[in-house]
Amino acid sequence: MSDRTPAVEAAIEAELRLLDPDVRVSPELFGALLHPEFTEFGASGTRWDRASIVRVLTASEDPGAAPVTTSRMRGVQLADDLVHLTFDTDSGGRRAHRSSLWRRTDSGWQLWFHQATPFSDAAE
Repeated sequence: MSDRTPAVEAAIEAELRLLDPDVRVSPELFGALLHPEFTEFGASGTRWDRASIVRVLTASEDPGAAPVTTSRMRGVQLADDLVHLTFDTDSGGRRAHRSSLWRRTDSGWQLWFHQATPFSDAAE
């Protein structure tokens, strides 16, 4: 099921901004899209909070790297201020199923929770 409400569209737009190489190298731009209570369970199995993911990701991101591609992006508005997105990514052959919860705040839509699970063609 996928809603194409304005809230879902805004969350999708924000998710795609997070994957933009120019945003991923900027602690200010990247951090602005993350809720203060952000938590992630990464594809590596690491649990991240807002400060740690901003520090590690923006320091390690290669602006010349191949862009992350997305597929099968779907969204459902769970409440007035909450959207759940699911999608797949491919980053240089590393593929992951992803799930994101976006919350509307006074600062706009911010990522509150994210989880990535690696997969291969055999497991798809």
